Amino acid sequence: MRLVSLAALSAAILVATPALAAPTTIAPLAFTERTLPNGLRVFAMPDTSGTTVSVQVWYNVGGRDDPRGRSGFAHLFEHLMFKSTRNMPAETMDRLTDDIGGNNNASTDDDFTEYHESAPANHLQSLIWAEAERMGSLVIDQPTFVAERDVVKEELRGDAARPYDSLFRLNLPAASYTVSSYARSPIGSIADLDSATLDDVRAFHAQYYRPDNAVLVVSGNFNPADLNKWVDQYFGPIAKPDRPIPRNFVAEPPRTAARRFTLHAPNTPLPAVVLSWQLPPASDPDHAVLNVIDGILSGGESARLYQSLVYRDQLAAETGISTDLRKGTGMFSAYAIVAGGKTPETVEAAMRREIAQLRDAPVSAQELTRVKNQIVTSALKERETAEGRASSLASSVILENDPHAADTRIAQIQAVTAADVQRVARKLFADDRAVTIDYLPGAPGAQADAIPIAPTVATAPLVIPRDVPVVVAAPADQRVQPPAPGAPVTPTLPTLRERRLSNGMRLVVIERHALPIVTAYLVAGGGSSTDPAARGGVAELTADLLTKGTATRSATDIVRDVETLGGAIGGDAVRDGMFLSLTVKSDQLAPAMDVFADVAMNPSFKLEELERERTKALDGLKVAYSEPGQLASMVSSRAVYGLGPYGKPADGTPASIRAIQRDDIVKGYRGYWRPDATTLVMAGDITIDQAAQVADRLFGRWAKPNMPPLAPPAAGTPSPPQTYVVDMPQSPQAAVVVARVTIARKDPRYYPMVVAEQALGGGFSARLNQEVRVKRGLAYGAGSSFQARRAPGPLAASTQTKNSTVPEVIDLIREQMTRMGTDLVPTAELDARKASLIGGFGRQVETTDGLAGYAAGLVLQDVPLDEISRYSAAITAVTPEQVRQVSQELINPSPASVIVVGDAAQFLPKLQAKGVKADVIPASKLNLDSPTLR
Repeated sequence: MRLVSLAALSAAILVATPALAAPTTIAPLAFTERTLPNGLRVFAMPDTSGTTVSVQVWYNVGGRDDPRGRSGFAHLFEHLMFKSTRNMPAETMDRLTDDIGGNNNASTDDDFTEYHESAPANHLQSLIWAEAERMGSLVIDQPTFVAERDVVKEELRGDAARPYDSLFRLNLPAASYTVSSYARSPIGSIADLDSATLDDVRAFHAQYYRPDNAVLVVSGNFNPADLNKWVDQYFGPIAKPDRPIPRNFVAEPPRTAARRFTLHAPNTPLPAVVLSWQLPPASDPDHAVLNVIDGILSGGESARLYQSLVYRDQLAAETGISTDLRKGTGMFSAYAIVAGGKTPETVEAAMRREIAQLRDAPVSAQELTRVKNQIVTSALKERETAEGRASSLASSVILENDPHAADTRIAQIQAVTAADVQRVARKLFADDRAVTIDYLPGAPGAQADAIPIAPTVATAPLVIPRDVPVVVAAPADQRVQPPAPGAPVTPTLPTLRERRLSNGMRLVVIERHALPIVTAYLVAGGGSSTDPAARGGVAELTADLLTKGTATRSATDIVRDVETLGGAIGGDAVRDGMFLSLTVKSDQLAPAMDVFADVAMNPSFKLEELERERTKALDGLKVAYSEPGQLASMVSSRAVYGLGPYGKPADGTPASIRAIQRDDIVKGYRGYWRPDATTLVMAGDITIDQAAQVADRLFGRWAKPNMPPLAPPAAGTPSPPQTYVVDMPQSPQAAVVVARVTIARKDPRYYPMVVAEQALGGGFSARLNQEVRVKRGLAYGAGSSFQARRAPGPLAASTQTKNSTVPEVIDLIREQMTRMGTDLVPTAELDARKASLIGGFGRQVETTDGLAGYAAGLVLQDVPLDEISRYSAAITAVTPEQVRQVSQELINPSPASVIVVGDAAQFLPKLQAKGVKADVIPASKLNLDSPTLR
């Protein structure tokens, strides 16, 4: 879960290189702390500037506490805690969050399990009540245990279907620990889950889910006195057990010798190499230095690993660092996915050279400034939301037993010196103490190699306490109901203001001055729908190459200059357009925008840069083609749209990527990147006058071409419905997609369709997930997506399931799509889905980059900007009859194609027995350049 993750012209550089910025001060997290008599620690973080609250409960129990032979128990409880309590029927937490515009989720770590909810502030009391309910009154019965165990099995199969998952999730910890129970994966194993009993599960809950083993953090808009009253009322009566909390905290001994492993695994498109060293606990005084080392090696495209392995020497398709600090001994892991045609030995040698350089030579002042500014910007972004602030504090409490740790570390990071970096690197990263894993493609049909967990790993048997309480659900007429919500807090929507430059460039500004951050988007037309025939991927490559050099800046100059300011810059393409984006602290906006404008107006598209990006794209496709979910999505576009513009492979294909020439890139850029066809969106700590001054200074002299802007391509004709099976033998799961064409963004049915799709598959509480996961345990999740574009966009319902249940899942998806158009959605269900949409919209525009991104999307689809102020009203106005009507027209599965990517031998006979005539294509023969897929 934690891993996987991304000099010429010296005179000009001396001018362009940013000055080393002074340390930035970040306001500390404001909180109060108290401890209840039962041991529960409570942290309150009131902030009346927003309209939401975040409630988080972190338990001091994680994967390393799993009993012997019962790996995965902590993770299993992550699932069980969303089921019944004495007074809450199963899935009530979703009713109390999703259905009123909030959200909820949870995660299991080696050291903790955390549960978090965000909701409108007036619903805080019900969330406190609900969290106390599931701490003190969880119902654990045989049907619930079996059902959630099946869901976890599907989660495990889905993980295993992804390339490299087993390397990071299973093999790396097994290789790294010989004594500590960190050697086991928190998600566990199917064998251990199958051997568990109901009594085991109840005992585990009784041992660890107790107030003296938990931390409650509440952040957002609330009255502290009200919070104290509700915490005392609902959590206060939960008794502290009179038995100690079992702990399996056996320390991992220092590693005294190197270890090396070579593994072969099927579905490994490119070899991988991992180097790993031990780390001290998270509470170690050198925690801040390790954060800086992480940034030096992998903090953006100017970092050392990317620059040397990916960019300069082109040895790796991807590389990165995981600084996995824990309560006990952690892991510092450097990984690389080996580029096509390169060898693991060469990549390993390059990785070791970069680690050695940290030990052998001091880092430059500029590198330290870059990393420190990046960390400050990241901290500012995390603190934009109530949820982010609460998570930062809770993590500090659980891992370091210090609520001030996150704030203290920011100050410590500012003080880190080159000597500190060298000292820590010498102390920790000796070559003779590294674990090395070479992860290589396995032979077709062969089983994957695995590193066994050492027999010396210390685990403890589960001891079942006496008198474990067995909670029974109260009869419906005797349940205590959730508290009623208080008076709502009215949100204040930002105002979008516009100006236009003399050359036709449009400027859109959204002011938000709570934090010193600005995000800018430059929005252009084009996109993958305009890629030339047999040249799929041109738009993606064009967007990627924007930041890979100008007339006066190299690719390295660009990322170094922006990242030294603590910013991030990048290009991207979607179906209908391209973007250039920048996020930076507002005090560094001017120099960052200088680079941004140069990149937008003067890209050089050098041939050597094109070749670099081509190689990366080809390696990326190898990985994507090995993952059933990604491949099914790619196939669905071609299956639904055929030869139409939206049928073109957005990321290209191996053949189309190889065929692209520099002239294709230059032509694509010149057609769409021009002042009278682009819009600059700026959001955050900036005024309209300041933004206009910046825009005019940087873009005012951008010349408008004489020819008119290019028109978008015609929509094309959808393909007739068909069932496609892409055969991927040995895949542990199959991906299923049911997709069809719907409407354009400007269609008057847009908002009814948004609400209808949300009811169908827009979240955990939607119908698809309820039928496929909650009721039947056939998948870890199921859902849908609706993408309204300039031309009619797609609706796709999708999931991943074990191969044998593919026919059942297809029937369930089609049945729910049909039902949307035959039966009226009950008002209560529809109101809940509307609230979910409105809440999701509020969370998106809560952050600066989310706000800028939403506005950029409106610009791209040529939608009036006042849509941001009418979104909630438009959603609220949709009626059940409108939903049924639009579902009959646009969700009805009759014109939909079905795409399945998986092990066909396990499900094809069942499909054929149902009369399904499937076009079966071996994955190795798939041709996404062709509308027939052959």
